[in-house]
Amino acid sequence: MNMATEQTAPETQTPRHAKGKRPDFYATEGMDEAMSMIMVLASEFCTMRDRMDTIEKIVSDNGIDLESEIDRYTPTPESLNQREERRQSFFDRLFYVTQKKALEQATDDSGERYQDVLRDTAKG
Repeated sequence: MNMATEQTAPETQTPRHAKGKRPDFYATEGMDEAMSMIMVLASEFCTMRDRMDTIEKIVSDNGIDLESEIDRYTPTPESLNQREERRQSFFDRLFYVTQKKALEQATDDSGERYQDVLRDTAKG
């Protein structure tokens, strides 16, 4: 990535959550959370694979021995920090449903409250 297109790290934002209890789609306890995590992983994997495919084609077209270049690469402290921020953002998305459910339990958020929010929203 050249300096002209390099992006800065995003500012920390307060997570947004829908109000009320999240509906369950699967009868088995924890299955909704597991499916959410699987979908986040699948999305991340597909995106990463597409980017790797692009990289492989570009470097091959330019005659670069990518394996040797990767072996020689030493990340800078800034690069390591960016990787850690990206990793933490990924884990936040991966565990979003589990964390939301824990928050609901900690604040005694109920299914009745979810229905109240739906009724209020329907009223406009």
